[in-house]
Amino acid sequence: MEPDLSYEDALAALDWQVELGVLDALSETPIDRFELVAEARAKAQVATPEPGTAEVTGPDPAALAREIAEAAPDLDALRAAMGAFEQCELKRGARNLVFSDGQPGAPVMIVGEAPGRDEDLQGKPFVGRAGQLLDRMFAAIGLSRTEGGLYITNVLPWRPPSNREPTPEEIAMMRPFLMRHIALAQPQVLVIMGNVSASALLGKRGILKLRGHWTGAAGLPALPMTHPAYLLRNPVAKREAWADLLSIRDRLG
Repeated sequence: MEPDLSYEDALAALDWQVELGVLDALSETPIDRFELVAEARAKAQVATPEPGTAEVTGPDPAALAREIAEAAPDLDALRAAMGAFEQCELKRGARNLVFSDGQPGAPVMIVGEAPGRDEDLQGKPFVGRAGQLLDRMFAAIGLSRTEGGLYITNVLPWRPPSNREPTPEEIAMMRPFLMRHIALAQPQVLVIMGNVSASALLGKRGILKLRGHWTGAAGLPALPMTHPAYLLRNPVAKREAWADLLSIRDRLG
């Protein structure tokens, strides 16, 4: 029997999926997401409580996260609390909790977006191609995660499937842990890398307009910057990133 696709067509289809961000095969058979949505809506209609009955709801995940995070006395306790937090579905599909890298108490704390494939495998933030570029960028102004100048974390500690962008609900759920993380790390300045980080810490998006302008976040001076992954796709933007790095160096004196 003739195959449905030629080798060239199959390779082109695979390249197209990789370009869209599909990096991992999570199932041996394709999943009809539209059918899943329809089934979920049907179940929601069936599960609608009858008039006069009380609707049973669980605790608000963001409120529970806030309570747990505020109770953490130090970074080790915060890491353990995040590892035990079961309300975020991302945890079930991730290999490792990605908490931080670098030295707590460093003058600059970088807040990235979410782990990618390499970060998920190694359990550290910014270790892929974007992380290598980040290291070179900050080394140019004399800052290094290995020598105490940088401390790095992400808004989310678990990798979203296929590197998709985190949802507003996921960001809101994990934000209390991020705020407590910043308070315990005690940096002098924050560097907000990318739109997801800007949304979590500034309540804004549009990183290309926000970058290069100092603002405040978590009670600290904060500078939004374009994510290194964006710079890899748009090398011409490295000139603006260099200006931002010089601004950080000047702020630190």
